[in-house]
Amino acid sequence: MTLIYKICPEALWREAEAAGRFDGAPVDLADGFIHFSTAAQTPETAAKHFSGQDNLLLIAVDAEALGEALRYEPSRGGALFPHLYGPLPLSAVRHVAPLPTGPGGVHIFPDFTRG
Repeated sequence: MTLIYKICPEALWREAEAAGRFDGAPVDLADGFIHFSTAAQTPETAAKHFSGQDNLLLIAVDAEALGEALRYEPSRGGALFPHLYGPLPLSAVRHVAPLPTGPGGVHIFPDFTRG
């Protein structure tokens, strides 16, 4: 199983849990797909887009469970990032964990991101 990751404000994720699916954060809705990162890309994504932010969750998703709606497309510096064209079914979610900040506003990642 290949895991991909979504960093999400906790309040927005709790709304998705209540609805039974995640349609995306405002940036995802604006871009027309849900942004994800691979394990290797997630720390840079956190630093670039979520530096110093609290009340975040790290959502680990089974990439294979998303089927053809998941595409790897060039983004930052030409790296291929996973993009989901459609809602995220909660059945594909494998882990949900807090993403706290440590010294200097750097996020502390849960053990499951290290393989």
